[in-house]
Amino acid sequence: MLSSIRKRADVFFRSVKTRDDAKPYRSGLHALYRKELADHLRSRRFLIILALILLTSCASIYGALSGLSEAVESDPNNIFLKLFTLSGESIPSFLSFIALLGPFVGLTLGFDAINSERSEGTLNRLVSQPIYRDAVINGKFLAGATVIFIMVFGMGLIISAIGLITVGIPPTADEAGRIFAMLFFTSVYICFWLALSIFFSVVCRHAATSAMIVIALWIFFALFMSLVVNMLMGVLYPTENVTTWGQVIDYYDLQYGLNRLSPYYLYSEAISTIMDPTVRTTNVILPQQLSGAISGYLSLGQSLLLVWPHLVGLLALTIIMFALSYICFMRKEIRAR
Repeated sequence: MLSSIRKRADVFFRSVKTRDDAKPYRSGLHALYRKELADHLRSRRFLIILALILLTSCASIYGALSGLSEAVESDPNNIFLKLFTLSGESIPSFLSFIALLGPFVGLTLGFDAINSERSEGTLNRLVSQPIYRDAVINGKFLAGATVIFIMVFGMGLIISAIGLITVGIPPTADEAGRIFAMLFFTSVYICFWLALSIFFSVVCRHAATSAMIVIALWIFFALFMSLVVNMLMGVLYPTENVTTWGQVIDYYDLQYGLNRLSPYYLYSEAISTIMDPTVRTTNVILPQQLSGAISGYLSLGQSLLLVWPHLVGLLALTIIMFALSYICFMRKEIRAR
């Protein structure tokens, strides 16, 4: 009888101790999250980034509205989606702008997240507080991700409001769902660059070094990755050796697979599929497979099934980069200057 009472008491006090031990972590993480979020929202850097994004969004809307009448004459369906996909004579579309400038938002929010604290000597005082060490990097990433989601969805609401005022036609449920999915994909895409910049902020001692590395990767994936893939395909599959349909399929499968190693290509392919209901596949198909096919529009669910691997890939890349940042930060000697 006494032994059973002792066991129950031990279990109770262990559970109470576990709950008490978890309170400092939750309070420390919450305090750091609020502090980082306030720093981001009040910083001049954030205001500059916000002004740049708003300027590019307004320019893309202006270009889309200038060519909207011609696009509606050729295809009167999905008018609201054309606000995000159409480009003007010399102004790219909103999707092109965000695919190119989205990484800039992520890297500017995270390239000095850790090394600036170390160089200023504030990291030692920060971890000396009664909080867990991993709450520092978790709070910085969560605050940056919150800013990204707020910025992306706010920008999408602004563009939708301008389009609704100018066009006068409200979006359908399918169009609203596609826009929401596109904004979610965009937020995850930018969060990957945030995690990547935080990783180099942990690894590199100086903020300028981490910024240059992330900018170099951004330029490589956005501009030079496709060139490198084309060069590799020219070496692996010379054009004169591709003679049968099977070799053509192998050629394009390999080309698509190599290009999808780039987050820029992965995101661009995903949002172009979501925002264009006429896209039926993301892989190469033979002319024999098109015979007898009925032309039409895919539903939102079918389009999401096509890009589901893209979302999983972007989420996996983001989690991997943040996990590497977490491990490196937990093993880092903070007192070393």
